[in-house]
Amino acid sequence: MGLDELVQLRAGAIASALEAFDPDVLIVDKRALGIRRELRPSLDVLHAAGRARLVLGLRDVLDAPSEVRREWSASGDADAALEYYDAVWIYGDPLIYDVATECALDPVLQEKISYSGYLARRHDPPADLDTEMRALGLGDVRFTLCLVGGGQDGHVLADRFAHARFPAGMRGVIVTGPFMPQDERHHLHHIAELRSDLQVVEFLRDPTLLIRRAESVVAMGGYNTVCEVLVAGTRALIVPRATPRREQLIRAERMSELGLVDIVRPGDLRSNVLSRWIAREGDAESAAQGVDLDGLDRLPQMLRDLVGAGTAEPETVYAGV
Repeated sequence: MGLDELVQLRAGAIASALEAFDPDVLIVDKRALGIRRELRPSLDVLHAAGRARLVLGLRDVLDAPSEVRREWSASGDADAALEYYDAVWIYGDPLIYDVATECALDPVLQEKISYSGYLARRHDPPADLDTEMRALGLGDVRFTLCLVGGGQDGHVLADRFAHARFPAGMRGVIVTGPFMPQDERHHLHHIAELRSDLQVVEFLRDPTLLIRRAESVVAMGGYNTVCEVLVAGTRALIVPRATPRREQLIRAERMSELGLVDIVRPGDLRSNVLSRWIAREGDAESAAQGVDLDGLDRLPQMLRDLVGAGTAEPETVYAGV
């Protein structure tokens, strides 16, 4: 199936789902018109009917401001956000990054913006995750943790971490992510076989408990990872992706300026740099207290405010970004 056919298929499926569900609210992630404008037919119908409220949900950082403006203009998302949407929810804290100001968004669009705070899970991880952690042999072990997101482009960071020196009595733990190529995972396992203080984990249902138990975290700068690090209060070194988008780099730089995390830019990444950082002592918990991490708790009220008192209150809101 060609891309155009696939987009048409997706557009039809979305339109059919919206017609069947007749939603009170549609929350669209990141792209106002969807991929290749697949949402426009559905947005036209919903907008004309005037019943459903339309929300555009955005991460704290999208890309370099000039690139955001260029892309939004070329794709038609800028005009669509003004024409169709009742609200724009930004899943972040303007203290760290004020999207409206940084990207010089249209003043009319700025009036629609609300900041939810970061979507950080403050609740304790499920109890069975502790059992899973003990099964990994990490129940009572001091360890420093390396996270590379999905793992598609995380091998360089994982390799540098695998060759770093860890303080006496501390173990290094690498979580490869589900999308790291097999030969790269085998390479890391081979290094671990030669060291008694390095462990490679290919899959975890939820790394939350590892983040909270680790003495320090070395990670890429994806949204979800950074949220988990901030809410855990674990000392963190972020090695952000700088291409093809600058999202992670901008996020890490702003958080570093506020003392929330430390940063090493990709061009400066060396095993000895990681070794020195891991050996340091410090605590990020007090610094993170000033950041709004209550997005998941705030979203239900934002939804109630949007739909009005005439609609039943939502019992649960799930946000995926």
